[in-house]
Amino acid sequence: MMTKQLSKDENISGWINGFIGVVLFSGGLPATKLAVMEMSPTFVTIVRAAVAGVLALIVLWLGKEKRPVKKDLVPLLLVSLGCVVGFPLLSALALQYLTSAHSIVFLGMLPLATAIFGVLRGGERPHPVFWLFSIIFTALIYAYHLHLKPA
Repeated sequence: MMTKQLSKDENISGWINGFIGVVLFSGGLPATKLAVMEMSPTFVTIVRAAVAGVLALIVLWLGKEKRPVKKDLVPLLLVSLGCVVGFPLLSALALQYLTSAHSIVFLGMLPLATAIFGVLRGGERPHPVFWLFSIIFTALIYAYHLHLKPA
């Protein structure tokens, strides 16, 4: 399989966008924890989905993107159920009983799970070094979890 060689600007842009994504994502669970202290997890999930949906529509409209074709609707619906409803709702429900610091430990295992599904469903083939470090850091996260006591 051939891969496209990225220019220096594309490479730097990828790192910057990745960093911004990590920073934004890192605030999600603490913000959800604060929200579920005052509101129901279902309401928090609906509001998150509505805000994300409006922002997505604006981006799609400004980018003049094409509508999905009919064959993509079922996979798009399944992904939406997991990303827009499943993860936020289950996270909000869990954060009623856990600290955000404790719950973020579980999310540290998400990259390995994502990579596994990328291989199983998408035919991706990450480099063996990726697997080595993924397994090492997932094991470290799990070891830390064993010593972490929720408040």
